Amino acid sequence: MAKTLHRLITALAVAVAAVGLMTVAPASADTSSDTGVSPYIVGGSRVSTSTYPWVVYLASSSGSQFCGGTLVRANKVVTAAHCVVGRTPSSTRVVHGRDDKQSTAGTVATVTSIWRHPSYTTATSGYDVAVLTLGTSISSTYLPLATPSDTALYAAGTSSRIYGWGTTSSGGSASRYLLGATVPLTSDSTCRTAYSQYSPTSMVCAGFPQGGVDTCQGDSGGPLVAGGKLIGATSWGRGCAGAGYPGVYARIASYYSVINAQL
Repeated sequence: MAKTLHRLITALAVAVAAVGLMTVAPASADTSSDTGVSPYIVGGSRVSTSTYPWVVYLASSSGSQFCGGTLVRANKVVTAAHCVVGRTPSSTRVVHGRDDKQSTAGTVATVTSIWRHPSYTTATSGYDVAVLTLGTSISSTYLPLATPSDTALYAAGTSSRIYGWGTTSSGGSASRYLLGATVPLTSDSTCRTAYSQYSPTSMVCAGFPQGGVDTCQGDSGGPLVAGGKLIGATSWGRGCAGAGYPGVYARIASYYSVINAQL
């Protein structure tokens, strides 16, 4: 299953239980199928939105978290396209400044419009990016987008950070608290070996050869960060944190122009 599916499936489980995140081959699904997306941070540790104020999560109108996102302007959030398939602005909320999903801290913002890349069909086919416009501006630091000139940020071995409230194991329970972890970017050849659908122009992979650290269900749409910029959005993968199967992220630099046009 694709991680997208995995994250999506977990997201559905957490939504039916509270809505989950990424599952694109969720971090453990068969990449031949990618109808779901729901990743979660595996092998991470608790971190705070006070340190990473641009990390947000997407929730249903009833408050169930199902994906992650990144504040890139006071009223704009970048997430994964698969996170918003079938959703309407009125049924979607963005929660900012809340480490603990069971607390009432932070801001719950309404969404006035959802832009999904027009070429998106499935996470494993690429174009897995979306931009949400919020009904209110959030007074907070936001994260800059990687640009086409930021090629060095995508070099194999680059240390990157991942964040989310998703599951901590493939098919497991979602995290109550925001988690973060560090993973190295992999080479294009390594990712192509793991996934035949991998596209170096639209995706980037991150993870250790032995696995152990990854995004998972419910983490979809959340940030992949390097060099102080948003370089990826959690998209898909085979299961979560498995050896030889890194997480796959939408390559933000490739979509810089179309995303920036929404900002």
